[in-house]
Amino acid sequence: MNTSEAPASTRDLVAAVSNELTPIERRIAEAVLAEPTLLAFGTVSDLADRVGASRPSVVRFARKLGFDGYTQLQRNARRDLSRRLARPSERIRHDEESSRPAREALDSAIASVFEAVHGERRAALAAPFVRAENVWVLSGETSQAGAHAFHRRLSIIRPGVHLIEDRSMGTDLSNAGPGDAAIVFDFFRYRRRVTTTAHFLARSGVTIVAITDSPLSPLVAVADQWCEIEVPAVGPFDSSVPIVAIAESLVSQVARDLHDDAAARIDRIEALWEATEVFL
Repeated sequence: MNTSEAPASTRDLVAAVSNELTPIERRIAEAVLAEPTLLAFGTVSDLADRVGASRPSVVRFARKLGFDGYTQLQRNARRDLSRRLARPSERIRHDEESSRPAREALDSAIASVFEAVHGERRAALAAPFVRAENVWVLSGETSQAGAHAFHRRLSIIRPGVHLIEDRSMGTDLSNAGPGDAAIVFDFFRYRRRVTTTAHFLARSGVTIVAITDSPLSPLVAVADQWCEIEVPAVGPFDSSVPIVAIAESLVSQVARDLHDDAAARIDRIEALWEATEVFL
């Protein structure tokens, strides 16, 4: 493929060769057009297994679209997905034709949170943060509201909670190790810094809980536990509402599990606030 030209979208490339596709290649095309993240972040085996094809069939499909192989096709798919779904400027341009009403989008997203953390599942996701020596909180830029909510509220019910920030990352992470737990928030477009730091924490023996938006998220590979929630666009930007909601739900579960310890810590903090006249 001539890389000096602006890359065509996967949809346009498929359309250009649609009459030449074999039945198996047509199934592959239907899968990647229906679920773009499968091509953008899945392996050859992921895609082959999804459609009941062989790995060589997937590679031949990539070559028929004009690429040297699957990796080059995947890179193009990631650029395509980024352009179409994640840039605020593109969302503004296409808002009238593609976006759902805000209430509908948020209702669906909140429903995905309750589905992800109902019953025993919520207790299992929260368990690493109950008795860990340190809790590390890591997020991408668009998920910072949830990370800050988790950090601030968990800090009130237990000690040793750290928000990982760029300016102090090296110093902070030198203290991370076995017996610690980390919660990592990140969503498409996945931040390289977040994935790299999550890998470091995992190698250090830290238990990783990932909150993300797809089983193909790069965080899933390093997570001991993970859950998928829907993060919709509201106008040109990703909503923080479902991320804050799941953060609050998990902190609530930790408070319930710590119970007397959490209550005693809150009492001490309230006494300090009163003594120092924090509130009017």
